[in-house]
Amino acid sequence: MRTALVIGTGLMGTSAALALVSRGVEVYLEDHDPSVARTAAALGAGSALPPEGQVDLVVVAVPPAHVAATLSDAQRRGLARGYLDVASVKAGPRRDLQALGCDLSRYIGTHPMAGRERSGPLAGTADLFEGRPWVLTPTRETGTEVLNLALELVALCRAVPVVMDADEHDRAVALVSHTPQLVSSMVAARLQHAEDTAVRLCGQGIRDVTRIAGSEPGMWMDILAANPGPVADVLAEVATDLTGAVEALRGLQSADEDKRRTGAAGIEDILLRGNAGRDRVPGKHGTAPKAYEVVAVLIGDQPGELARIFADAGAAGVNIEDVRIEHSTGQQAGRVQLMVEPAAAPGLTSALRDRGWSIRS
Repeated sequence: MRTALVIGTGLMGTSAALALVSRGVEVYLEDHDPSVARTAAALGAGSALPPEGQVDLVVVAVPPAHVAATLSDAQRRGLARGYLDVASVKAGPRRDLQALGCDLSRYIGTHPMAGRERSGPLAGTADLFEGRPWVLTPTRETGTEVLNLALELVALCRAVPVVMDADEHDRAVALVSHTPQLVSSMVAARLQHAEDTAVRLCGQGIRDVTRIAGSEPGMWMDILAANPGPVADVLAEVATDLTGAVEALRGLQSADEDKRRTGAAGIEDILLRGNAGRDRVPGKHGTAPKAYEVVAVLIGDQPGELARIFADAGAAGVNIEDVRIEHSTGQQAGRVQLMVEPAAAPGLTSALRDRGWSIRS
């Protein structure tokens, strides 16, 4: 691939453009708002001028509801040898393309499984897709040339290609992406009118659950409007569990021993099924999840502290597999949770203590 045109210069389009530019591809940018394309160009994502001739690939990075019209227009203008979109829903846009009479032999639907809570070109990064799954949804109509161009795009963005049926993809993202967004927003909504005394007690658990609730509502309205059925199906199952949890908790309130016993069994069932589901979430680099030992270290909120603790762990010959930070309420300090292989935990604990760090249980 030598040339590409990215239509839509928000987070996804700008990030793809930045990645392609960094790999030596000549990239052109187009957006319904020219000032947004110029902003992406100023960030080094390519040129906001139109290409002089046909490019190798058009990347359509617009909301799902606008994919078909945008791609149909691009094909009408004869902009490229191949066309793809990166929208988060795949079946609906493809049906719309068929209805518009587009050339589906030169098109493939794709979806990089990456994103951020922020949107717009200023949120774009060249490494957004590195190591992340990038779904491709070819059909019998998909031409070899556009499939190869899509695979090249994925490789240039250093993502991992995953081939799926479009409807299967939409059911999958409803489960692992779209429903979690709604559930996170529902939990966060409980805080809107909560007492200040309750909100001040917020810890890492509520921060973890509500992190994605900070996402752009307009963007999520576009996504959910394009995939309502599969999301509703998953939410219906969640609603069944919620109803069961409410009944079980009411049972735990009862003075009747049998009702308390039944309630406890109901809550335990939900927690155990949650454990089993969480264990299926892929671990580091997409491998099977592993159990790590946590070494918790008290850390001050000043420049260089994280760098120093990582350097001390490195000096001890220990690889940090993952890290989390819990910020202390009302204090300029926090607790860093260093996740390491179990066999390495005692040595790291000893080494960090020797270097003056306060280890917390």
